[in-house]
Amino acid sequence: MLVGRRGPGYNRGIMNVSALQQARYAYQPKLPPTIGANAATIGVTLGAATESVADQDGVRERFPQTYGAPIVRLGGGDPPEAKPLTVGVILSGGQAPGGHNVVSGLFDAVKAIHRDGRLIGFRGGPGGLVTGDSFAIEADLIDRYRNTGGFDMIGSGRTKIETREQFVQARRTALDHGLSAIVVIGGDDSNTNAALLAEFFSAQGDDIKVIGVPKTIDGDLKNEYIEASFGFDTATKTFSELIGNIARDANSAKKYWHFIRLMGRSASHIALECALQTQPTLCIISEEVRRRGQTLQQLVEEISAVVAARAAAGENFGVVLIPEGLIEFIPEVGKLIEELNVLLADNARHFATLHTFEDQSEWVNRSLSRDSSYVFSSLPNAIQRQLLMDRDPHGNVQVSRIETEALLVEMVHDRLSLNASEGTFSGTFNAQTHFFGYEGRCAFPSNFDADYCYSLGYGAALLINNGLTGYLSNVRNLDKPVDRWVAGGVPLTMLMNMEVRHGKPKPVIRKALVELDGAPFKSFAAARDRWAETTSFLVPGAIQYYGPDEVCNLPTITLSLERG
Repeated sequence: MLVGRRGPGYNRGIMNVSALQQARYAYQPKLPPTIGANAATIGVTLGAATESVADQDGVRERFPQTYGAPIVRLGGGDPPEAKPLTVGVILSGGQAPGGHNVVSGLFDAVKAIHRDGRLIGFRGGPGGLVTGDSFAIEADLIDRYRNTGGFDMIGSGRTKIETREQFVQARRTALDHGLSAIVVIGGDDSNTNAALLAEFFSAQGDDIKVIGVPKTIDGDLKNEYIEASFGFDTATKTFSELIGNIARDANSAKKYWHFIRLMGRSASHIALECALQTQPTLCIISEEVRRRGQTLQQLVEEISAVVAARAAAGENFGVVLIPEGLIEFIPEVGKLIEELNVLLADNARHFATLHTFEDQSEWVNRSLSRDSSYVFSSLPNAIQRQLLMDRDPHGNVQVSRIETEALLVEMVHDRLSLNASEGTFSGTFNAQTHFFGYEGRCAFPSNFDADYCYSLGYGAALLINNGLTGYLSNVRNLDKPVDRWVAGGVPLTMLMNMEVRHGKPKPVIRKALVELDGAPFKSFAAARDRWAETTSFLVPGAIQYYGPDEVCNLPTITLSLERG
């Protein structure tokens, strides 16, 4: 069905509404029981004071106004005074399924607290707060985006509010709009920015609250109190559907090895969850590669050995899952990337004068250390070119553009060709490569993410109404049915440590890597040898929205194992 809709939102064009989207409009997300009553009467229960996860003195010094706040649970305590709130909302960073439901929950709660409450959307991410590019979000706009994927209601952006001028301008925008609070929906960097904004407003004596919401499909914004970042559930189920389809094809054709790179630069949570859902022939976990100190060649030998063993059994096919950030976890390649980041940052002007790849690679080889020069020279030409591409905003290699899957395919092919010439490999190795990332970022949110995101947004409004700032909205007991969920808030400073960025120590929210002694990895490690030897593919199929709980309402395997 094609519906013409024009409004004040970020997406002003024609919206194509599918039959599924029309049906999903009718879905009413569920709320934890402690916040499902009259929003205006919900208070908070305060816990003990908190400390940052590390570098307490450094973090405390940077956040004198907001450091040490207690963990809070929504429900209990004295109900706050019901008064209209004017809340600004920002979608920050990469898209993740469920973002629109966070905004929907926030909107509904603001209106439930007081009918005169208002929600202001800032277009294009944090940059919209700095420039004042905003509009009032009304009910008719919200209703077009409930339970849908994407961030196109208001758009997202990666602008960082870092300079004094940017903070001052953001404050001016907030005061001009009469904002009670700002809600930042984002990942670890975005919520670090939210903490800095909360600290800045508090230091200025402004009564402008700042609340964060944990978003990232990578799954690396979590801890004891943030059990999952939103979007991870939907994205991994979307990727697993695609992997399952490919695995079924591989088992049908019996002639291809599929090397699949999965989004997730800093951690392997996506690859691990997809492995648990689909049981591939091989799945590489970056954190394990680092712990083992595996070289690139050793990794190639390991993959080649599995290919050879399966070929000997007459199975010249398989599926290999590869985390996007693997290349940085391989010790000698990680060292090369670190050297390249510094070398190209310090010599950016000179490097810009080198107009051919041949000139660039010659200069790089002369300038690198001996070991890194050897590693760089040993890499395929295409990978060398990708390592020298334009840097990201931090001046680092854009790992997402490095085709690690193609690198491994080429090196495994060379290894097996050598084995064949020596008479130790008589099978075939025909490989296909894939990269799954953007396919999962804007999918229709699963029922889990629809409920979770709505609860996070609703809870964010209640935290604001209780006068809290510098918090991350959270929901716990996520492995259980929604009627056992518990909503609250975690101080952003509690999640921080100090890291060196651009040569200076800065407070940042610490990323959560795959824990090799955790239940999800142990479950995977106990089964992977069997998967490598015997074709054991699982085909999970598409995300289901209707049906029994075990079909449409289960959380990720990772979450279930972590929660026991």
